[in-house]
Amino acid sequence: MHVSNIVLAQAAAEQAANINPGLAAIGYGLGAIGPGIGVGLIFAAVINGTARQPEAQGKLQGIGFSTFVLTEVLALIGIVIYFIASAG
Repeated sequence: MHVSNIVLAQAAAEQAANINPGLAAIGYGLGAIGPGIGVGLIFAAVINGTARQPEAQGKLQGIGFSTFVLTEVLALIGIVIYFIASAG
């Protein structure tokens, strides 16, 4: 019984590794939509806040760039996963 579990786990791992690179590219493209929208919303808020209070521009830009980095990390993780999926 123990040996059959190992065989089943190996078969599942082989099936998981067989990902079509085209489908992985489409998945990454769809996954990059979220960070793209997020970056747009972040800088729209920075511009809007600067228009309302120009003296807070430095603080708003600092917050904007730090949240931009956090949002962009999601897109970078997605492209790494795409390359891992398409290489397998």
